Amino acid sequence: MTVIDLGELRDDASPGPAPRPPLAVGRPLRSMLVLLVALLTLTAAAPPRRPAEWTLPGGLGSAVFVSGDVVYVVQPDRGGAGGRELVAYRGDRERWRSRLPGTGTAVSVWEQDGRVIVAGQGVDDTDWQTVAYDAATGADVWRRPGIAFAVGRVLLIQSATSDTTTSIMGVDPADGRPLWTVPMAGTVGFDFEPAGPVRMVLFPATGQTVVVDARTGARLVARDLYPVRPPGPRRFQIARGLLLEFRDGDGAIEAYDLDTLRPRWTVARKLVGHVESCGALLCAAGLAGGTTALDPASGTVRWSVDRWAGVSAERGGRLLVGVPDTDLDAGLAVLDQDDGRLIADLGGWTLVPQHESGGPLLATRPLGGGSRLLAEVGLSGDPPSIRGALTGTDCTTGVTLLVCRRPGGDYMVRRLP
Repeated sequence: MTVIDLGELRDDASPGPAPRPPLAVGRPLRSMLVLLVALLTLTAAAPPRRPAEWTLPGGLGSAVFVSGDVVYVVQPDRGGAGGRELVAYRGDRERWRSRLPGTGTAVSVWEQDGRVIVAGQGVDDTDWQTVAYDAATGADVWRRPGIAFAVGRVLLIQSATSDTTTSIMGVDPADGRPLWTVPMAGTVGFDFEPAGPVRMVLFPATGQTVVVDARTGARLVARDLYPVRPPGPRRFQIARGLLLEFRDGDGAIEAYDLDTLRPRWTVARKLVGHVESCGALLCAAGLAGGTTALDPASGTVRWSVDRWAGVSAERGGRLLVGVPDTDLDAGLAVLDQDDGRLIADLGGWTLVPQHESGGPLLATRPLGGGSRLLAEVGLSGDPPSIRGALTGTDCTTGVTLLVCRRPGGDYMVRRLP
């Protein structure tokens, strides 16, 4: 503990000892100066206050992507050559800009292992191409034909449409080096859980369905699901370690174990749009709305609701769901995962799309005059927490930033608390 000697307080009328020598008179002043210097040093060492909101240039024909605390804007080349360039911003300051190949539109931009991966159209705008830049400098590191996408931390590239054979390859993000390649016929799906394996499933029109380890390219299991006769029209999805087949003929859903590709259960659920994980269950969404929750082990119906469909988040045994776009009373709701019981009806709120997972769940509702109310949605059942108002459209959110397009084409960026 620091003690600052401020001298003695005395009553001038009372007797007392003689005053101290003049040398001691400067001690309080010196102590105060030391304290002042210390305070100034601490103030200088503190980081400057960061702005809560700023504007980035965009313009017509631009697109924006968010990754961490960096915003990437794809816009027409300011040199007027007719191409595009990628501009990286941290805060309101430009970090770097690099020219993109071709003149088409980038469909995805994200950071992975020190690289900025951009997937879009190639030089002649007739085929896909993937380009990787150094995330710190914007230097062009590698490029490959085909369209790249990430499954967890695994980077995959589907071959260009001009290739004579269709394939999928695993790629090293650092240098674009192919790690493995497998031929692809028909459709492909992925099984990914943060703490589990990353598996790729290849569904040919006929023949063997194949499960591949997406990290190594190794074949895990293969089986012909229809050895006797070819199947009729069908769709596939993957959820909670199951391969789910939707048969258009009888409307049934058949579940196969991904470890063995052996049938596990079959249920009759007609007019199902899709199935998704909803906590420990599977949620089958109807084409006209409504949700039916199934036990993934047996296919048993746990509960069913007529209105709500589409699971946006799951936390602590609660589900955040929405309604079809055709519903005039569009909004959000919180349901109990175990029995489908309505916890909260958040009518009028629209969820802001998330460009990357892990950020807050933000929603907006109209205020009038082109403004929207911004709030954070929780799954406790309490009303959304108001976070202010904003003016803009096509908003997207990341972990730390919210970005919206302004009427003139520029972008409003807001730092999330």
